[in-house]
Amino acid sequence: MKKSTILIVLAFFSIYVIWGSTYLWNKIAVSEISPMLLAATRFTTAGILIMLLAKAMKKPLGISKSQLINSTIAGFLFLVYGNGVFVWALKYIDSGFGALLGSTQPLFVLLLMRLIDGKKMQGRSIIGVCLGVLGMYLLVSQKEIATSEDTVLGIMMIFSCVLSWSYGSVFVAKADLPKNFFVSTGYQMLIAGILLFTVSLILNEPWSLPSSWSFDVQLSMVLLILFGSIVAFTAFNFLLKNISAEKVSTSAYVNPVIALFLGWYFLDERLSTQSIIASVVLLTGVYFINSRKRQSKLKITTKPQKV
Repeated sequence: MKKSTILIVLAFFSIYVIWGSTYLWNKIAVSEISPMLLAATRFTTAGILIMLLAKAMKKPLGISKSQLINSTIAGFLFLVYGNGVFVWALKYIDSGFGALLGSTQPLFVLLLMRLIDGKKMQGRSIIGVCLGVLGMYLLVSQKEIATSEDTVLGIMMIFSCVLSWSYGSVFVAKADLPKNFFVSTGYQMLIAGILLFTVSLILNEPWSLPSSWSFDVQLSMVLLILFGSIVAFTAFNFLLKNISAEKVSTSAYVNPVIALFLGWYFLDERLSTQSIIASVVLLTGVYFINSRKRQSKLKITTKPQKV
C-alpha cells in the first residue's frame, strides 16, 4: 500500500472515529468539569500547541487587525458559543442524541445561505431539508423527551449552537483570515480560550485542578486536546486537499453513528425505536443536502471544527 493511501485511510479514520468520539469524551469530562472551564482549558491548551507547531514549521504568525477581529468573531461563533454551550447542554441529554442534533448543521447552513445570499435550492436540497425537518420532529417529539424540561432545554440550546456554527461557516467563507489554516485555527482557539475563561468567571463556575479529576476525565481531556482539536482537524484539511469534498463530507453522517454506538456501549445510553427511525430519516436528509451539485465551497466551510 502506498504511503499516500495509508495517510488517506488514517485521515478518514480521524474524521470518522475521532470526531465521532468527541461527543463521548465531552460527556464524560462535563460530569466533573464546569462546561465553560472545560472548553476554555481544551482550546487554550490546543491553541498553544498548534501555534508552537506552526512556529516549528516556520509558518508566518503575523495577523492584521481585520484578521484578528474576524478570528475573534469566528472563535466566538464556533468555539465559545457553538462548543461551550453545546458541552453545557450535554449535561442534560445523551451524547449520541446530541450528535444527531448536531448533524443538522448542513441543513441550517443551506437555509442561511438561502436567506443571506439568496441562493436557490436545488431539487435534492429541498428533499434533504424536508427529510431533515421530519427527522428533527421525530427526534424531539418523543414523549419521554417532551415531558422532561431539562431535556427540552438541552435540545433548544444545541439547536442554537448549530445555528451559531452554521452562521460561522457562512461568515468564514467570506472573512479575511490568516491564509494558513493551522495559524488561523491557533488564533481562533487562543482567543476563544480567553473568552471562555472570562465567561466561566462571570458565571462563577467552580474551578478545579486537573489533579482532582478522575482518570476517565483526565484521559477525556487529553483526547479532546490532542486528537479532537489537533489531529482530526489536521486530517480534515489534509483530505480537503487530496480527496473530493463529496467524500470528505460523508463524516457529517458517519459521526452521529459512531457517537450513538459509543454512548450506548460506554455510557449505557438508551436508543428508542423512534430515535433510530429519526436517525435514518435525518441522516438521509443530510446525505441529500451534501450530494447536490456545485457544492464544494459549501462543503469546505460547513465543518471547520468539531465538538
